[in-house]
Amino acid sequence: MLNALQVVTTVVVGVMVGVEFAVPFFVNPTLNSLPDDSNQLGRAHGGRRGGAVMPFWYITSLVLVAIWAIAGWHRPGSGLVVIAGALLVLSVIMSVLLLVPINNRVKTWTPENRPADWKQQISRWDRFHYVRVAVIVAAFTLLVAALA
Repeated sequence: MLNALQVVTTVVVGVMVGVEFAVPFFVNPTLNSLPDDSNQLGRAHGGRRGGAVMPFWYITSLVLVAIWAIAGWHRPGSGLVVIAGALLVLSVIMSVLLLVPINNRVKTWTPENRPADWKQQISRWDRFHYVRVAVIVAAFTLLVAALA
């Protein structure tokens, strides 16, 4: 049963990391190459979609890692799982305090109502997101190492 939990957790966290990795390295550069109105509309749409899905994905990942840490407490690699869980907690805190407030603004913008500093605001979100991606990649790496 623990093996199944480890596989499911690793896959769920890994796919989440892949999606979050794709945003700064593939999606945003593509949006940035479009005219301003299309770029901004794409960011707003992405903010609405991500804002609806990602909270559940982050919490589910965190819960699965916590269950893995508890169920495998006396097994090799449990310390790595606990550290991965702490990194996921950090990513949630970063999201709530830094990224969500910006995203909540971005997802309501249209070409007619966006603020003059909209590019600076999305640039700030991008910088925070790079850090969050590094944190969740580290968490995923620790989970994979815990399997070895």
